[in-house]
Amino acid sequence: QVQLAESGGGLVQAGDSLRLSCAAYGRTLNVGAMGWFRQAPGVEREIVSAISWSGQPTYYADSAKGRFTVSRDNAKNTMWLQMNSLKPDDTAVYYCAAALVRGASSRATDYVYWGRGTQVTVSS
Repeated sequence: QVQLAESGGGLVQAGDSLRLSCAAYGRTLNVGAMGWFRQAPGVEREIVSAISWSGQPTYYADSAKGRFTVSRDNAKNTMWLQMNSLKPDDTAVYYCAAALVRGASSRATDYVYWGRGTQVTVSS
């Protein structure tokens, strides 16, 4: 019903920046929120940031506050995650997800559509 495609991952050094993007395709009329999750080897999948389909409210995990910024374009069909001051602990596969519930949900169980992920690796 909804397909998501992430891009923008890569290999960077600590302190560098990356910008991830997620494009939504298909039947997006009922999408209420979009979010970024990440999963690293040996740890549980965790929320990074989320944004309502309308652009507000937003949500940031404590690890992302002050460093990451989530946004959407004017057409409301693309989500961005600007990541600054990257740390080795940010190394993970980052997934874009879409939920049918309203608001910026931080609960993974609310998200029913998932992208395939993009690898972010931070050295140092």
